[in-house]
Amino acid sequence: MKITVNGTPRDIAAPTLAAALDELGYGTDRVATAVNEAFVPSSARAGHALAEGDRLEVLAPKQGG
Repeated sequence: MKITVNGTPRDIAAPTLAAALDELGYGTDRVATAVNEAFVPSSARAGHALAEGDRLEVLAPKQGG
């Protein structure tokens, strides 16, 4: 299916947000996620189904100061 990830069109096979993160290489990284501008907590990712045209934002925490 075609979705947008951090502003870039991507074609993925994953049906859920958790599977998409694995497919996109985020695996066990600690990241924040939003689908269509709505925050999705890590505890809900496995059950959050993705649909054609969804907009996924993946944000990693910054370190330093």
